[in-house]
Amino acid sequence: MIRKIIVPTDFSAPANGAASYALHIAKYLKCNMALCHSFVVPADLSNADTVSWPLYDYGTLKEEASEELASLSRELIRKNALLKTPNTFKPIVDYYAEALPVPQLLNQHTEDTNPALVILGSSGTGAVTRFFTGSTTRKLIEAAAYPVLVVPPKYPFKPIHKIAFASDLDPAGIQHIHVLAGFARQFDAEIVISHIDPLKEDAKKARDFLLEVTSKINYDKIYYREINASALSEGLDQIAENGWADLLVMVHKHSSPLERLLKGSYTKRQISHLKIPMLVLPEDTNHIFGIY
Repeated sequence: MIRKIIVPTDFSAPANGAASYALHIAKYLKCNMALCHSFVVPADLSNADTVSWPLYDYGTLKEEASEELASLSRELIRKNALLKTPNTFKPIVDYYAEALPVPQLLNQHTEDTNPALVILGSSGTGAVTRFFTGSTTRKLIEAAAYPVLVVPPKYPFKPIHKIAFASDLDPAGIQHIHVLAGFARQFDAEIVISHIDPLKEDAKKARDFLLEVTSKINYDKIYYREINASALSEGLDQIAENGWADLLVMVHKHSSPLERLLKGSYTKRQISHLKIPMLVLPEDTNHIFGIY
């Protein structure tokens, strides 16, 4: 069964940009797509003294949202017809709308589809903005059994040549690199294990980690790069801003660097200032991209 990439949208320019980015990823991974939209049914305010509020019922709002989703679906299918690379695969672009908060909407649908990943825009003017600038980002990442890819606003798709995998050199991360290698193969991309070592005390640990990686993972485009930074957040900024990587990848697990960032303010700031797409993998990642 062909798996799906789920793309939440509020129909803003950043969300539409993320949908366009997702179309390219879908072609590389040979996945179908599902657009989804969360709408709100307003309370009955018709008795207000000073303002006359239009009344919208659930059916009307859902129909209007579905029409917008259908229009976006047709636009993506039109764009796909113009794309010549990397292959002739034509993703099916389904869509659905529901009066649920975005995290619930995603979780409800992913239970049925077991998605390859979810791709979202990092900013906008509607529900997706509230989703990313609030605590729900953390909640989704903590609960998700699928990878979440966040796309910066106005970021055009570029072929992925270098993937920066932020690593603390924990041997448990080798499984994540193994799965990521399956993703990287679809782009013929390099995986650069990026370790931030402000005290420069991890040289032997890095050698042992790389030796285990090369002995267990059959992918010849895995490299190592030490990031010279005084703090984790500064090192991640270097990866995202220096232009040498096309995708930043982090793993969410308890007591991981990402977990520490999620408990602070860095992730919220980083998401709102992303320079390159960021992919967050769940700790229990296993054959998640639908390409095995």
